[in-house]
Amino acid sequence: MKELRIKDICDKGSSNLKQKDVEGKNGLYPVYGASGIISHIDTYHQEANYIAIVKDGSGIGRVTFMPAKSSVIGTMQYILPKDGFNINYIGYCLQSLDLSKYKQGAAIPHIYFRDYGERVVKVTEDINEQQSIVDYLDSAFAKIDAMKANAEKRLNEAKALFQASLKKMLEPKEGWEEKKLGDIAEDSADGPFGSNLKKEHYTTQKEVRIIQLSNIGEDGWREENTKYTTFEHLKDISRSEVEPNDIVIAKMMPAGRAILCPSHEPKFVLSSDAVKIKLKKGMETRFILHSINSPYFRNEVYENVTGSGRVRTSLTKLRACSIFLPPLSIQQSIVATLDSLKSKVDKLQENYDKISQECDALKQAILRQVFE
Repeated sequence: MKELRIKDICDKGSSNLKQKDVEGKNGLYPVYGASGIISHIDTYHQEANYIAIVKDGSGIGRVTFMPAKSSVIGTMQYILPKDGFNINYIGYCLQSLDLSKYKQGAAIPHIYFRDYGERVVKVTEDINEQQSIVDYLDSAFAKIDAMKANAEKRLNEAKALFQASLKKMLEPKEGWEEKKLGDIAEDSADGPFGSNLKKEHYTTQKEVRIIQLSNIGEDGWREENTKYTTFEHLKDISRSEVEPNDIVIAKMMPAGRAILCPSHEPKFVLSSDAVKIKLKKGMETRFILHSINSPYFRNEVYENVTGSGRVRTSLTKLRACSIFLPPLSIQQSIVATLDSLKSKVDKLQENYDKISQECDALKQAILRQVFE
């Protein structure tokens, strides 16, 4: 093994493609962003397989193997092998490193090849040995990916079963009473906070959580990337504060997705991404929650959204959507069945998340064993 700098084993390449310029195209060749394929265009930047590194924004420093005859947008960096180096060997070498530590900037973090290119790595210059290492890692990672895929398959099957049950059990039936969501709400409010929040409004003082789109998960509240503010920064706290078991509904993609506000501290306040619905007394809260998340309600939401790229609904439109109510005893029976199924899905989700983390950690351990 020999100690070389990253820039001694590979070169960088830049992309001038902007996401807004390629979206909606219908060509033959894929264009990738940090989260996957964005569009297909009529040309490509790279003839052969290559590596891409996220250099700006979310996921900074992530290393991905990319296929031939494709391109990436400008927030990503092309990495191409120098003579005598296997592209897959270089990719695995880079994946063994934490490139995010080279990030600069706060609002939009970025990394530069001129910085991480100086990083010294231990590599072999024997092309046959490189291929042998690649074969070993390909085989090991294929087995790890298979374990992860098997857990994901079970999770997706359970989610599909839950969605089918949701559709079947909550599809309006004869004798069910139709109400508008606004009719069964004691109170409702738009979130005024979002784009008008200034940088100084976000604080490390965890007095108030700001409910953003990223917090409204398919399986309930998501804590990741939660932003905080303080009461002194909020001028209309009485209208935007959300209490435990209030229903919170996303206004943008996925428009109409709903969760219950959790009961844990600190307090919650709406951003402009969401609305809150406080139900009248006597309503079966979880039945209404399941109804809002059902296909028939979501379809009605999407019939009245605005925008093309990033669709959006409003509190007024959501309040006008229909909720169909069977007798209370039937509501409670439906809730018991759906909650039981949802509990099983949640357990499989926890299992998948755990396996996914363990698989990623195992890959990193194997990479460190090879390259350190």
